[in-house]
Amino acid sequence: MKLSDSLSSIELFQDALWVERGLSENTISAYRSDLKLFSKWLSDKKGKQLLEVDQSDLSDYLALKYQQGSSARSAARLLSSFRQFYAYQLREGILDEDPCARIEPPRLGKPLPVSLSEEEVSLLLDAPDIANPEGYRDRTMLELLYATGLRVSELVTMQLGQVNFRQGVVRVFGKGSKERLVPIGEEALEWLISYVEDFRGELLKGQQSNYLFPTCRGPVMTRQTFWYMIKRNAKAVGITKQLSPHTLRHAFATHLLNHGADLRVVQLLLGHSDLSTTQIYTHIARERLKDLHSQFHPRG
Repeated sequence: MKLSDSLSSIELFQDALWVERGLSENTISAYRSDLKLFSKWLSDKKGKQLLEVDQSDLSDYLALKYQQGSSARSAARLLSSFRQFYAYQLREGILDEDPCARIEPPRLGKPLPVSLSEEEVSLLLDAPDIANPEGYRDRTMLELLYATGLRVSELVTMQLGQVNFRQGVVRVFGKGSKERLVPIGEEALEWLISYVEDFRGELLKGQQSNYLFPTCRGPVMTRQTFWYMIKRNAKAVGITKQLSPHTLRHAFATHLLNHGADLRVVQLLLGHSDLSTTQIYTHIARERLKDLHSQFHPRG
């Protein structure tokens, strides 16, 4: 079997993921990357291709990743990629046996996502320089992200037609192309209307784009550019926490729960298909309650 055969099997697999399950391009890209790296290691170290592996090959590769410092969560993601790939080969009748069948997934803890306090969020929102179009766009994006709990990928790819300014809602297409309507909130809506009316045209410089948040260099902002903007502004106002691109999404969920929102409402707003995914935020809210109790209760 040639290396090109392995690459072809990966391409067929990713096409099937797109058609059968409607996964996002980011998820499919992660599977593709995992499989290509594994394929190269197999070819270089064992002279094998993807459809020739056995359980020991997979175990050796996962052990190598552990030795190189990969976390249990990274190993679990790798194993998930392999399980999906070989399950597809079984369904298609290309393989008779699943080499992943007897491999135990690593045990994962449930680390709490880093969130910001309401005071820290206010500092971050105030950080961009709104005297110029880029800064006003950045402030509007931060306001919208915190007001809606969108994923960064949903924010940067949002198109103008997804926003209903009269009703104050945005139509979002999340993971698996699932659609949901999310209310924007009065303050974020005011920023958004002002941005569209007064600043978006300056960023486009006469060009046409359906994307809500273009850049000076192109019609759409990348996730990496947005992530750099968050880090830059956080540093400018003295926020030292280890942030992630979803920090404001985490803050959105946590602050809603802290103020008494129902967990299932938060689930709908975040676009989680499983309530257990949302329940991690109740732990953050519970920690906040414990802190308040110990700070203000006479016997705390």
